[in-house]
Amino acid sequence: MITTTDIFTISSQKQFEKIALKVFRYQYENNKVYHEFCNFLKTDPHKVKSIQQIPFLPIQFFKSHEVISNTHEIQETFTSSGTTGMITSKHLVTDVTLYEESYRKGFSEFYGNIEDYVVLALLPSYLEREGSSLIYMVKDLIELSNHPESGFYLNNHDELITQLITLEKAGQNVILIGVTFALLDLIEYSKSISFPLWGLGGSTIIMETGGMKGRRKEMIREELHDQLCEGFGVSAIHSEYGMTELLSQAYSLGNGVFECPAWMQILVRDTEDALTYIPDGKTGGINVIDLANINSCSFIATQDLGKKNPNNSFEVLGRFDNSDIRGCNLMVL
Repeated sequence: MITTTDIFTISSQKQFEKIALKVFRYQYENNKVYHEFCNFLKTDPHKVKSIQQIPFLPIQFFKSHEVISNTHEIQETFTSSGTTGMITSKHLVTDVTLYEESYRKGFSEFYGNIEDYVVLALLPSYLEREGSSLIYMVKDLIELSNHPESGFYLNNHDELITQLITLEKAGQNVILIGVTFALLDLIEYSKSISFPLWGLGGSTIIMETGGMKGRRKEMIREELHDQLCEGFGVSAIHSEYGMTELLSQAYSLGNGVFECPAWMQILVRDTEDALTYIPDGKTGGINVIDLANINSCSFIATQDLGKKNPNNSFEVLGRFDNSDIRGCNLMVL
C-alpha cells in the first residue's frame, strides 16, 4: 500500500524510483485506461524495473477517457481551458486533499511560509469559467496567506495598480500571479494612464502561468520576460508549470529554468520515437512523473517541448504542432 507519507517524504532518487515503480504497478492494476494502454504497448509490468521502462499515457486521453485508478466518489472535476468547440480535458479527482498537500508543500519548498506574502491573482481567463485547478490552488493560497489585501482581480486595473504600489512602498512581500496576456495588458494600461509599474523591483514577485489564450500573439520566452521585467521593474520573472491533468507544479525563479518538488520529475522523449529518451540538453517531448497523481495517472506524456539539464531542472521551449506530433501517433488507441 502506498501512502501520502511515502509520496511527500521522498528524499533521494533511489527512493523516488522505488515509489514510482510501486505507483506504476498500482495504476496498471487499478486504472482500466492505463492498463489497456500498457497492454497495447505489450508492456509486461513484471519486467519494468526502471522509470525509463514505464509507459507514459498521452495527455490527450484525458479528453476522451475517464482516467482514474479507484472507484471512490469524485470530489472535484478539473477541466482545461479551450476555445469554443474544443474538446477539453477532464481530471477526475477522488481525493482533493492530495492536491492541496501537493501544492502547499510545493509552494513552501520554493517560497517558504505563505503567510509571509500578500497573494494577488490576475487570472481573468480562468475566473471566467468553471473547474480550473489553478483557481482552486490560488484561492486556497490567498486564504492561507491571512492577509486582507490578498485577492483576485479581473478588469479592475486601477485598483490592482494602486494596491501593488502601496504594498511595495510598505515593503510587504507580494506575489502577483497572472496569466501572461493579462500581465501584459496590465503593463500597457499602467503606461496609458501615466502610472508606470516600473518601480516594483523590491518586494514584489511577478509569476506568470503561461498562455496567451488566443488574446495575443504567442511570444518566445526571452522576449516575453524582457517585456515583463521592463514593465514591472523587476530583475527576473517567476513561472509556474502545471496543468489540469497534474496535481503538482514545477516553479522557475527566473530565466525559464524550472525545478520540481521531490515527488515530481520529468523525462524528455525523442520527438520521432515516443518510447525513446534523449540525452540532457537535447530538445524533445516532456514526460511528467507526478506521484501525487496516484488516483488517476502519474505518468503523462505532455504535448510540451523542452530540454532537461544535468541537475534535473528543465526548460519549456514550446509545444508540438500537428506535424510534430507524429512521434506520438502509435500511442493513441
